[in-house]
Amino acid sequence: MSRLDSFIRRLTAQRDILNAVAELVAETQGPIFEFGLGNGRTYDHLRELFPDRRIVAFDREVRSYASSTPPAEDMIVGDISVTGQQFLGSGAALAHADIGTGHDDIDAVTLTWLPQLMSGVLAKGGIAVSGLPLGLPELHPLPLPIGIKEGRYFLYRRV
Repeated sequence: MSRLDSFIRRLTAQRDILNAVAELVAETQGPIFEFGLGNGRTYDHLRELFPDRRIVAFDREVRSYASSTPPAEDMIVGDISVTGQQFLGSGAALAHADIGTGHDDIDAVTLTWLPQLMSGVLAKGGIAVSGLPLGLPELHPLPLPIGIKEGRYFLYRRV
């Protein structure tokens, strides 16, 4: 598969999962966290799915399109492994992270802190959506929507 086809499948999977989890988090109070704002495409989609929720985005620096950039109070700038710590226990309904690089050595470092961060910010019953496997006992794996290949994305409920 070409890298272009792989990219398209990854983004399609991301969109389909986020659309599916909108219903799962409807009854869970709390903000939405977007770890890795990038250019703001996913943040923009989250705003459409959750128009009445606070959505907080995290990234090393702001590189998003102006129309897809959160207001200053909802844009947390800096190393996510550090800045995310101030939000532990905040009871998020949904935490999304698509910050994998495809480089095993770099992703291994991310996996030393990302699972604990995702679990730590979620409310009980909250949903974690990740491009990397999180593998913590308090994060119960959920089935992916039909048509999404196992291992492309990971979906969990905080127990």
